[in-house]
Amino acid sequence: MAGDTNTARVSDCVVLAKVPDGPLSAEHFALRNEEVPEPGPGEVLVRVQAITIGAGQRAGLQGSASYAGAPETGVVMRGTGAGIVEASNADGISAGDTVVGWTGWRRHAVMAADELRVADSTLDPALHLGVLGTNGLTAYFGLLDVGRPTAGETVVVSAAAGSVGHIAGQIAKSLGCRVVGVAGSDEKCSLLVDEIGFDVAINRHSPDFRAEFRAATPDRINLYFDNTGGEILGSALFRMATFGRIVCCGAVSAYDTANPDPSPRGIPGLLVNNQVRMQGFIVFSYADRYDEARTQMREWIEAGSLVPRHVTYDGLESAGGAFVDLLAGRTVGTTIVRLGD
Repeated sequence: MAGDTNTARVSDCVVLAKVPDGPLSAEHFALRNEEVPEPGPGEVLVRVQAITIGAGQRAGLQGSASYAGAPETGVVMRGTGAGIVEASNADGISAGDTVVGWTGWRRHAVMAADELRVADSTLDPALHLGVLGTNGLTAYFGLLDVGRPTAGETVVVSAAAGSVGHIAGQIAKSLGCRVVGVAGSDEKCSLLVDEIGFDVAINRHSPDFRAEFRAATPDRINLYFDNTGGEILGSALFRMATFGRIVCCGAVSAYDTANPDPSPRGIPGLLVNNQVRMQGFIVFSYADRYDEARTQMREWIEAGSLVPRHVTYDGLESAGGAFVDLLAGRTVGTTIVRLGD
């Protein structure tokens, strides 16, 4: 293939066709063909089997995620994928290995070996991209290292049926906490309680949300795991216990709109009065401890105390629509796009 463009492999990819200035739509993305080069020294060719889409990628399209860089049209969408190595020029990675890395939204990716993680080929790629990927790691370190819950405490999780929230809530529950979820529909609330194991779940769209939120936190909130910002964060601020902690993980309420909610009232007054600690974090700061987290979460999965959820879309052409569904609250758990074997 190298040096002969007439015989170069052509493969599918998804590019950003237009930078959104309001709510995202499938028309902001386009399916394209790209030439796939031969892997050079220290590189491998990956046939991508699945990619994952997260709400945080919407912040990247706004240019508000410092780690993502500025959005550019015509460029392959960034994102994590899992796949099979077709050819390798790198020590430590062989053809046939399962690998995970920032492949982007494409069917074939040529990548440097140090950009990839060799993963267990016996597991579903959805697990590598979800609970054992960035989503699960975010829940693990955000909850345990930043939030530091203890048995008997009340933990509230917003966007609780999402890719990070449903994992964070289960970890808190396994530690003996009382876990309250906030989600976007009655169906999601039922799932959180009946299938995932939360103690209580509240629909953020309920006309009686504030009263229901107070009733669900009679002893106030010791730890609030915030994935949304906006009005839900505002409600939590008024329910925090003395010496409570707020983990700022995401702000999905501000991602898919040109007019995000204003910052909640009560900062810094409520923080000072109740001696509350409010801290943000970025999961990439914990890279040297990823193996520790994955080992622990696999133990929880095998013990049945952690049940990861995901919703699946088929075909690379469905990725844009999957992203829109995610932001509209129509998905549960991790959003996975399968590209086939």
